[in-house]
Amino acid sequence: MRVAEQALIEFEIAVETFRVEVENFSRLHHQRLGPMYARLDELDALIAEARAAKSGDPEDLRKARDARAIVMPMPGVDELFHDWIDSDGLSPEAAAMLTEQPVRPPKRVRPTDEARKLYRELARKAHPDLAQDEKERARRDEFITRVNAAYGRGDEALLRELAQEWAAGPVVPPAELSEADELYARLNWLTQRKELLTVLAQELEQSAIGAMLRMAPDDPDHLLEEIAEQLLGEVSQREAELSGLQ
Repeated sequence: MRVAEQALIEFEIAVETFRVEVENFSRLHHQRLGPMYARLDELDALIAEARAAKSGDPEDLRKARDARAIVMPMPGVDELFHDWIDSDGLSPEAAAMLTEQPVRPPKRVRPTDEARKLYRELARKAHPDLAQDEKERARRDEFITRVNAAYGRGDEALLRELAQEWAAGPVVPPAELSEADELYARLNWLTQRKELLTVLAQELEQSAIGAMLRMAPDDPDHLLEEIAEQLLGEVSQREAELSGLQ
């Protein structure tokens, strides 16, 4: 039973690690490439509208309407300035954009090797599945939630603090093996948990962002640069096509 529990914990650590990587890369992908995709949608709509204006053909008019419908609508004032204004006024990024100063590139939130090591050690020691007592399980749940949040932010310093906090906390002796029926119920729970984690892992791997990460696991930033260059080329082509229609 101990071996099965430890194996499940290692699997859960691997899934959580990959989930954080996917979420962080998805955020970077949206920040870096989102405006380019939006520009391409806008150019496609403008090209379709220019063609429809020239031809007057009903099919061209329909295509123009469809292309325009894909373009994201203009946000409202609240949405447009969401996270731009705080208690101190405009954020640095907003002020830079409004004054035509260089905008700070999006922050890369990717856990360091040391953060990964700290996270794995904490997860192995404090995982709720190692507790049989409900009170101890609740304590571990609360602690691991903070560990996951710190790891998701790549906060190595906070992970070190949490490691010290766990080391200074109460030492709970491992529970003795339960009776046969309780052991069977525990093994059944472990099996169901593994199946759930397997489904989650497959969903992450099969997602668009997960597939991109598998293409360049060691240097995903370089992959973003390559995609950005490709999109810039497409934007230039669309702009030239639109210019020819005007």
